[in-house]
Parts: sequence; structure tokens; C-alpha cells
Amino acid sequence: MNRKFWIVAGLIIVAASVAGGFRTRATRHRTPSVSSNAAISAAEKFEADRIENDYREAISTVEENYAGEIDYEKATQAAIQGMLFTLDPHSVFFPTVEFKKLKEDQASSFYGIGVQITRHDDGVYVQSVVDGTPAARAGLRYGDRIVEVDGKDARDWTSDEVSKNVRGERGKDVKLKVERAGEEAAINFKIVRDAVPLPSIRNAFMISPGTGFVVLLSGFQHTTDDELRESIANLKKDGMRQLILDLRNNPGGLLDQAIDVASEFLPRDKVIVSVKGRSEYHEAAVYKSNGSDPEDLPLVVLINRNTASASEIVAGAIQDHGRGLVVGETSFGKGLVQHVFQLPYGTGLTLTTARYYTPYGRSLQRDYSSGSLYDYYVRHDENENEQPIQPGQPSPNESVPSRGSSAPAFRTAAGRVFYGGGGITADIEARPLTGTPVRGRIIEAGFLFTRMLAAGKIPGLESYRIDRVNYGRSPRATDYPINDRVLEAFRNFVRKDQALRLQPAQVDSDLEFVKLRLREEIVTAAYGADAGQRVLLESDPQVLRSIGVLPDAKRLAESVRNGTPISFNFKPLRRWFMRAAPPLAEEDEILV
Repeated sequence: MNRKFWIVAGLIIVAASVAGGFRTRATRHRTPSVSSNAAISAAEKFEADRIENDYREAISTVEENYAGEIDYEKATQAAIQGMLFTLDPHSVFFPTVEFKKLKEDQASSFYGIGVQITRHDDGVYVQSVVDGTPAARAGLRYGDRIVEVDGKDARDWTSDEVSKNVRGERGKDVKLKVERAGEEAAINFKIVRDAVPLPSIRNAFMISPGTGFVVLLSGFQHTTDDELRESIANLKKDGMRQLILDLRNNPGGLLDQAIDVASEFLPRDKVIVSVKGRSEYHEAAVYKSNGSDPEDLPLVVLINRNTASASEIVAGAIQDHGRGLVVGETSFGKGLVQHVFQLPYGTGLTLTTARYYTPYGRSLQRDYSSGSLYDYYVRHDENENEQPIQPGQPSPNESVPSRGSSAPAFRTAAGRVFYGGGGITADIEARPLTGTPVRGRIIEAGFLFTRMLAAGKIPGLESYRIDRVNYGRSPRATDYPINDRVLEAFRNFVRKDQALRLQPAQVDSDLEFVKLRLREEIVTAAYGADAGQRVLLESDPQVLRSIGVLPDAKRLAESVRNGTPISFNFKPLRRWFMRAAPPLAEEDEILV
């Protein structure tokens, strides 16, 4: 039997479970000594020995009798992951490549070339190029289709496959062959990998006079709080008097960074979160705000169903203390804290070692007792048949029923009542700009059309040609307007390409959405991904709803500080709901 296999297989019996908001440091795995741990009884030791013997016998039986070749490494990884899934949905085993990526993400940088890529129907394309990176210096462009990586055919690869092959060792080169719109022959690039920044905050700007907007999207990493402080300082120079903190689609991350971020807005020594592990081993740890001069700006925190873990800690602390209003959709509901354990041979796992609770005692963890990962991660929308909201319209403030009586209720600051379990329920529900199958095809067609438009290959619209990206520039309304000529060219484009499965009549039936997506694409090509995202945010119904309730957020914070009662013009929403509307954007973009 392969010695490496037996060493790793033995860890299956002794490994602890993992998942949630990560502790900052990775812990190298050590096998515990049963005799030195009085908490493990003789009966438990007997049961552990029996399980280990059963596992060894099963492996021996497979090795002696299986008709084919055995991939020991793959079998071991599957066994470990299968064990972890019996604990909870967030305890995860990471093979070497994935564990390396986890550590890179937490370090806020990695080694690659600096392009955002996304998969379309016929391949993986460059969506944008990051300023100052090897890809930018080499001349890669928006719309380049990646057809080869180091001589390997990449036309049928997924975005993940391209990412794994493009990322690599610093100082080593990677060879790419791309197809560029308007060029007859493919173009070859030889690019030397270097550090690529992976900031938590990629967009912070003034979304309206006096209103700052900070998008904290890429998880809570080692630099998150420093990035937030810098963003707030810069926005204040631009006249910011109130703030919207966008935590939508933020998957969480480091617990200490969540505490630091919440501390930016809460008075010193206010409880932010309490963490409790197994009662026989750990006492509850209470974490308090550590800032000496917190920001007192009116604050709205924007969340959605993909806001999870550390980002829910921040939203929960703001909500419990009445420091600001939470707008959007009910968050994911992940109230588990994970510790990162490093295993031999470069693998690792994350193990749930504790649960966390909001300042007033709410556990946000959703039920996972069914054991079905599909049921846990894929949630069905109660309102799938609702008509999508048009761009530029504030999301309506819907009146919805309260959560079922089985959920525990907690009275928080200003006498407000919230419920435990099932995530953070927004103070104000705001529907997103949801997708439809037709809108998905509009997005696909819009990218392919803009690829030709930016290359100067659309007759009559040669002035839209983009030869280089002007990073750091905010688009003006007069820059690359989506006028009647552009729309007619787009209709002709979809009419000629039957593979797009889009008709001109469908374009006309959702014209405002078409204008928005074309505008976002051409601005991305001209000024970079951050500028393109701003185009979408300025017409986002959840964002517009957040701007509208900032005066109420100010009144709430003042009432809590003064200890005075308060009433609002809107109805507080206490609803346990889970939305699974189709995603608005194409496949997730990946930075490589």
C-alpha cells in the first residue's frame, strides 16, 4: 500500500471539522494524543478504533479485489470530503491547488497576469485588463478570446481551467494565443507572471452629491479594514456626508477583519459578535469594537442572498445596535466559524470550530439537518413569476409577512425585533434587477457586439473604436452614448447571428435593459471594469432604494444615541425568505 496514502487516510479518523468565517491563521495539523486528552472517554476511544479498523479493512478489500487501477490520492480526498460533509455544509477539504488559492485570496494577491475572464457560449474571453499588470503591459484587450494556453487548446475550457493554467509561479512566463475582433490571424503573447492585487474594495465613488458608495465584494482579507479606511478618507475629500456600504455577494472571510470593519462605525467597547465553540472545551469569546473615533455618517448596509459569514457579522452588528439600516434581501445565513488547518503535502481543510452570535444573541445559521447540499445552497424563489424591475427604477418597498413563530425573537436597539436563524433579514426589502432567459441572451449578445464595436468594426460607428484603456476615469454621459444608431446596429447584429437566439422584437421589448448593458460593456472596454460596474450601480434598483432611505438611517442612529423612540414611514420587514432568481450577469468573472 502507498505509504503517502496511509498517512493521509489516517487523518480522516482524527481530523477536526471546518467551515464559516475563517480565523486569521492557518494551523498546521497535529494528531491529538488520545491518552493525554481526558475529555475522550474509553468508550469513545473504542469507537474510534473500531471505525479506523473498518476503514482499513475496506481499503484492503478494495486494493486486493478491485478490477481496475486505483487512484489513491483521489480516493483519499473523496473520503475526507465525505466525512466532512457529514458534519456541516461548510467543512471542506482542499487539494493542493485549491488550498494554495485559498491562502492567496486571504493574502489579497496572487501570481498571474491580471485579466478578468468570463466564459461565453463559444469560449473564454478577456472581460477586462487590470491596470499596471503584466497583461496590461503586454497589450491584451477587452474581447480577446483565449484559444491556447502554453500550446494547449483552450477553446472548450471553462474559466476555472483557464485560470488554473494561467496562474503560476512568479517570474515564470505563460504563452497565450488569442483571437482578436477584426484581426484575421490569432495573436501570440508571452507574458511573465507577477503579483496581481486582489483587493477587497475595487470600487469606491460618489454615487450622488454627498453620498459615498463603497463596494466590499471580494471577501474579508488581511487588508480589508485598511482599504475601507482609505476609501472613506478619499470620499470625504470629495464631499461625502453619508455612506452606503455594499456587501452584496460578499462570501465572508477573516473574523478579525469583520470585527475591525464593524468597529469603524460603532463606539468603542460595543459588542460586535460572540463566538462559542464546543461547551466542554471552549468558553464563549466576546469581541467588542476597538475603534477610538468611529465614523458617525448616516449609514446603509446593502445585502443580498449571497451575503455570508463575516459580511453577515458586520451587517448584524450594525443592525442590532441601530447604527444604520440594512437594505436588500435576506442574507445567506452562515453562522459558523471555521479554522483553517494545513495538512501534509500542501493540502488543507476548513473546519467548523464554533458558532457566532450577533450582539443581541441571534444565531444566523440556516438549518442544514436535511443533509442535502442542493437544498442548502440552491434556494427557490417564492416570487419567480414577478416581472423584472426596469433599470433606473427604485426597488419597491414590499409589505411581507413576518417569519414563523418557531424562530426565536430578539429585541434590539430602539426596541426593534429581529429573529434568529435564516440569515440577516433586511430592515427594508429591495428587489434586485433580476434576470430572465431573454436578458441572459441580451448580455451574451451585448458582449459580442461591443467586442466588434470597440474594435471599430461596426460600419458607421468607427468613432467607438478603443485603442487603449483610460484607467481611473469616470465616464461622462457624452462618452460613447447608446443612441439610436448604436441600437439599430445592435438589432442588425442579432438579426444576422441566429446562434444568439435573440430577435429584434425582444430587444425592443426590453430596450432600457439593452441600453444599460451596452453602456456597461463599452465603458468597461474604454475605462476598465470598475467604471463599467459604476454604470450598473447607478441604475441598480437596490442601490436607488438605499439612497432614498438614508435620511431614515440618520434618524435611527440619532434616536439610539439619544435614547428616544422613533417611528418610520416604511414598515419594518421581518421575513424569512430565500430568493433564487436567475443571475443577472453572465458566468462569474475570474481574475487570473
